[in-house]
This record gives sequence, C-alpha cells and structure tokens, in this order.
Amino acid sequence: MNICRLLLAAVFILSGFVKAVDPRGTQYKIEDYAAALGLADMLPSMAVVAIAVVLSALEFCLGIFMLFAIRRRLTSRLIVIFLAVMTPLTLWLAITNPITDCGCFGDALVLTNWQTFWKNVVLLMAAVVVALWPKEMFRFISQSNQWIVINYSMLFILAVSAWSLYDRPQFDFRPYHIGANISEGMAIPEDAEQPQYETTFILEKDGRQQEFTLADYPDSTWTFVDSRSVLIKQGYVPPIHDFSIMTADGDDITEDVLADSTYTMLLIAPHLETADDSHLDIINELYEYARQHQYPFYCLTASTEKAIDHWRDITGAEYPFCNTDDITLKTIIRSNPGLLLLRQGTIIGKWSHNRLPVIEESQWNQSLDKLEIGQMAEDSVPSKIMRIMLWFVLPLALLTIADRTWAWTRWLRRKPKKPQADP
Repeated sequence: MNICRLLLAAVFILSGFVKAVDPRGTQYKIEDYAAALGLADMLPSMAVVAIAVVLSALEFCLGIFMLFAIRRRLTSRLIVIFLAVMTPLTLWLAITNPITDCGCFGDALVLTNWQTFWKNVVLLMAAVVVALWPKEMFRFISQSNQWIVINYSMLFILAVSAWSLYDRPQFDFRPYHIGANISEGMAIPEDAEQPQYETTFILEKDGRQQEFTLADYPDSTWTFVDSRSVLIKQGYVPPIHDFSIMTADGDDITEDVLADSTYTMLLIAPHLETADDSHLDIINELYEYARQHQYPFYCLTASTEKAIDHWRDITGAEYPFCNTDDITLKTIIRSNPGLLLLRQGTIIGKWSHNRLPVIEESQWNQSLDKLEIGQMAEDSVPSKIMRIMLWFVLPLALLTIADRTWAWTRWLRRKPKKPQADP
C-alpha cells in the first residue's frame, strides 16, 4: 500500500510542478482538448489560464498530501475520482487521436496517447489500493501540524505559476531554450532513420477495380487508376522542424537570419490582436538601438496584414514584420510579445514583455557584445533546482525533522517508567 502511495505522490508532484512552471503551455494544451471536444468557443482565454493554474496546483498538492499522508481518506478518494475521470478521457484520446499527446508532463516528458492511457490504468489501480487502506499510510507530519504543509504547498505552487506567467517558465523543456542553436536543432543526421511509406495502387481490368502493393503488382493488362501512400513508420524528426521566417513579399529569410554573425533581435508576437502593448516604449527603443548598430530586428507574427497595419497605427512601429507559424511562436516563448536575441542561430537571451531589457542612455554607443544583455543569459538548471530545494524542500524537511523529534520526545514522556526494585 505504501509503495502505491509513494508512486502516486511522485507522479502527481512531478505532473503538477511541470504544469505550474509552464502555465501557458498547459493553457495551450487545454485549448487543444477544448477544440477536439468542440468547446473552443465556450472558454475565454483568461478562464483557460485559470483552469491551467488550478489544475497544476491541484495535482501538485494532492501529490504532497499523499506523500505526507495528510487527510488520508479525503486525499486518497480525491485521487481515485481524479483518475476515474482522466482514464476514460485518455482512452478516448488513444482511440480517436485528436491530439498527439495529452500533455500530462508538459514538455518535460512527452508520452503517446496509448502510453498515457496505460499509465493512468496503473495509477488508478494504485489509487484504489490506497483508498481501501488509507489508515495504513504512515505519517511524516503529525496531524496537528499538517496545516503548515497544506498552506505552504498551496502558496508555493501558486507563486510558481504566478511568476511563470509574469516572466517566463523557470524550467524550459522546449528546443528553443537559452543556449540552443536553432540550425543544429533543425539538422537531420546522415544515419537518421528515414520514414517508411506503403504505396497502394488502384488498378482496373474488365471494369473491376482492385488495390495492389509493389509486392503483388500485376501484369500490364491492368490499367492504372490512382495511387496513395500511407506512413507506416515514423522516421527521425529533428527537435526543431517547423521554424521559418517569411517576409511580406514571400521571401524565406530563415537561413540569412540564422547565419548572421552579428546579433539579431526577434520580437515574437504570435497574435498582434491580443498582444500586450504596455511596454511599447521599450520595444521601440530596442529597435532604435538595433538600427543604430545595424543589428537586424524583425517582428515574427502569425497575424494577418490587417492586424499588422493596426499594430503599426497604434504603436508607431517601424520595424519589419515577418510571418511564422503561430504554434512555433508560442513554443519559442510563452509571452505575447516576447523578445529573442540570436547570434549565429544561437539563442543568447529570452525576455517576456514584462521583463524586457532596458539599455541606458549612457550605453547606446556600446555594442551588444560589451553589454550584459549581449552575453549568454544564466540559465543553469542546477541553480534552479537548488532554489527549489532552498525554498520548498528544505523548509518541509526541517519541519518534518522537528515534528518527528517533538513526537518522539512526547512519546518518551508518556512512556511508563519501569518500577525500581526494592533495595
């Protein structure tokens, strides 16, 4: 039972946390679900964001409560209900395949729909075991101190989501992370596995049509009618396979941008119609700085020409606009707009519209290689893990040690003393 309990705790904590550090990604996945169910028009964007935050917080907190055996009966029953809903849903996804993956672990771990279904089946069985014997869970925290873990866990995970919405995901599991080279991410190795297709030929003879493959192709007495190819085995797909930059004239400048030896600033705005315009002065100043130093500056968007013209009217934007797929833009940065700094195809820095870099007036005559924003941004995963350990794991560990010590000394005080023998 406790093995099942720890399995559920680990999966729910991981699933909730990776969703919380990327609430926009969770929002996009929920919107995919809604579109597949025909509910896309019924859910406004802000409502989907709220659902994403609540869902991640619920999963994370249920995992923590299961780990610490907090409210054992209620927690175990809630997890059974949660999995009883998700398991049939993932079965429907596996059968109909309306979206490629469920997004259970965000971009950190991508599972196929069938893998997700069987994972939920195992978790549901484990949840039933725990729900049948909740009292067998040993506690790490005394019942009187459980409120500390409950409140601290909820506060921590909501703070993680809030900061990720304001800035950007603290852990970037996508191929466009800082330090990644886009050109290398698009490359296909020479020995990479190629996709395999099966071609079916439709031929006709004596007014009768029949399908053949290359293996059983008939003689010349049959007349060719049609053919079709079906993918039977997926080949190697590079991490970045959908990045392209098209100008308004229809020219593809992707290679020129990625091969540029100088810095390139890319303003990423998937949809200008809903882009935040509260920091236009900083964006325009960055463009003026780039123009002064002859750094290319482009705005990449999936919006129509009408929306681009409207953006120019309300912002006074003079920078050129290029077209890129909106899914690609949303994958590059979880901000609308956001800024990407490239050098020879390598991502030097990423900023949300709330954290755009500001170049002081005294620095305008200096090139980017002499400024802080022109250096590779610090994006160390170990340092981020250490911060989580410091802010969340360590306080709970200290609380657990203090609680167990207190419980042990209390037990010692209550333990009946052995009667001393008469002299």
